Amino acid sequence: MSMRLSRSIVGEAEARAVSRVLLEDGYLGMGNEVRLFEEEVAQYLGVRPDQVITVNTGTAALHLAVDAAAAMSRVPGKPEVLVPSLTFVASFQAITAAGCVPVACDVLAETGTLDLADAEKRLTSNTIAVMFVDYASNPWHLDEVYDFARRKGLRVVEDAAHAFGCKHHGRKIGSFGDMVCFSFDGIKNITCGEGGCLVAFDAEAARLASDARLLSVEDDAQKRFAGARSWDPDVKRQGWRYHMSNLMAAIGRVQLSRLEAEFIPARRALAARYSEKLASVPGVALLRTDPQDFIVPHIMPVRILHGRKDEVKDALAAKNLPTGVHYKPNHLLSCFSTGQSLPVTEELYAELVTLPMHPGLTTEDVDAVCEGVAQVLAR
Repeated sequence: MSMRLSRSIVGEAEARAVSRVLLEDGYLGMGNEVRLFEEEVAQYLGVRPDQVITVNTGTAALHLAVDAAAAMSRVPGKPEVLVPSLTFVASFQAITAAGCVPVACDVLAETGTLDLADAEKRLTSNTIAVMFVDYASNPWHLDEVYDFARRKGLRVVEDAAHAFGCKHHGRKIGSFGDMVCFSFDGIKNITCGEGGCLVAFDAEAARLASDARLLSVEDDAQKRFAGARSWDPDVKRQGWRYHMSNLMAAIGRVQLSRLEAEFIPARRALAARYSEKLASVPGVALLRTDPQDFIVPHIMPVRILHGRKDEVKDALAAKNLPTGVHYKPNHLLSCFSTGQSLPVTEELYAELVTLPMHPGLTTEDVDAVCEGVAQVLAR
């Protein structure tokens, strides 16, 4: 197989888990397998199972979190959410899907994460939440984000799509906070094929999100987990069909069992190799992380300086070495453009190149990519 930028790492154990659901259980929807996966995720994070709400995508988790924040807010106008522009469009789409306004904020050049000073300038009486994105799995100064939110009376929706398995100052991401959203799509740190979850630390937010993933049929999740259905339901607010299936959960349970012993060491070793090889290459800048944080890298973006980004990408492509760009800033997309300029974000976007990162890579693969980068920049 030619080198891939990212890919799923699945095998016989995941296939057997899916086969077991198909051939032995026979119930493919949301049932006992989903309940077990939620319990195992909760145990891994050190939270209660009722705080973990699994869904069919990470985007759905973000949507339900913002929807819950909006439902519990009281603002004079349309609710607004502060969000870094440098993020996957899912973050912005989740905000607008919940009937809120995404307020694009600048980022820090050295990390790609939210610039809190810039975000503070954009506060209005309609601001209800700040969406912090753990960009490239980096929970940079996360405590400061929560302090900022407390001081300003805001909810925090943490877009931790990249950060499953990471730790901030010794605490697992998802073990603390307000509303923390993970993605389990095909290329994340663990996968369910597709899927995600919301970890809610407010009982009302958890209740709203749990019901909303099942069309807001009240307490339907608990009934499905008990093998029952809601034949005389009540529905009091808008909901969506966002629940996870037993098939997805079966894959996720196997992946979770592989995370600590297999996926985390592999990803961290690859990132360390990249850092070792690229740290001394002129024209490359690595993104900064906190030494007290435990990073499990989902992607490997680096900065290519002096306007040579496209040159590097083209040269690597000629050698069949794939690269990507994470991400085109949302304020530059037609749907979310307001004409504003975010100078740091735009400058960083002009430099970012994502290098291959997944546990299927070898040390030789990483060396080939790094040598390709160094050769171009030495010209």
